Amino acid sequence: MSSIPASVRTWADMVKLSHSVFALPFALMAAFLAGRGIEGRGWPYPGQLALILVCMVAARSVAMTFNRIVDAQIDARNPRTAQRPLPAGRLSFAAAWLMLGLATLTFGLACLGFHLFYANTWPILLSGPVLIYICGYSLTKRFTRWSHYYLGSAIALAPVAAWLAVHPDSIGLPAVILMITVTCWIAGFDIIYACQDIDVDRKEGLFSLPSRMGPVKALWVARASHVMTIVGLIALGLIAPLGWLYATGVAAAALLLIIENALVRPGDYSKVNIAFFTINGVVSVLLAITAIADVLLNLSPAA
Repeated sequence: MSSIPASVRTWADMVKLSHSVFALPFALMAAFLAGRGIEGRGWPYPGQLALILVCMVAARSVAMTFNRIVDAQIDARNPRTAQRPLPAGRLSFAAAWLMLGLATLTFGLACLGFHLFYANTWPILLSGPVLIYICGYSLTKRFTRWSHYYLGSAIALAPVAAWLAVHPDSIGLPAVILMITVTCWIAGFDIIYACQDIDVDRKEGLFSLPSRMGPVKALWVARASHVMTIVGLIALGLIAPLGWLYATGVAAAALLLIIENALVRPGDYSKVNIAFFTINGVVSVLLAITAIADVLLNLSPAA
């Protein structure tokens, strides 16, 4: 059996901890928007941001580990995923379950921290339902073609949860708009990513838009989802409200999403990784930086 450090490294590779870059920036964006409501301060406490970071990484680790466990046999039959640690035998199921438990415990303790240090009980009260919901994605692709939007909504819980954790009294329409926007963004690029597995999904009887509708129609759905993403980002800037820095970020994000959708054509998925990982990572980080900078430059603590 491999050593514990080696198992941890293999597990981290399996759940792709680096991909937290997709949701974490939006959670931080929401935290700073919510922080504007903190009386006499106008931005989140460093401790709140640290707890959000731990919650984000832990929750994603729970969801991804659960996904890898329940999909291990399917992954083993897919040439693209057969070398993942579980189907390849580089990580045992016992170790995966142990790490799932540790990630769950870490998430719960971080949520409890909001109650202990900031008298906010919402995170610990909702911690269980949130984990159940985000793990549910792994099962939806077995019965609905709209699983991409379930995944999007699961990841889009991050900014809403961050807002609730920082300043629950200020949660409202901007948080809802942000959740819908992130849902559309995630669903759009997950549809693009799923185009790689059309044949496998059909063989396994799995549901995905590309396998059920064909790549041409599915990619148009992805494009429509990303149009809605930009509409949502514009609406957030108007309602939140945010200024010119954020607007610049939205304009750049729109251009990047146009490029992303142009890179992938039906039958040619050679550039999916560039579209999926690189461009979307830049989009999320760019939007977070410009939104947070906008908040800080226009800092006006509530009286």
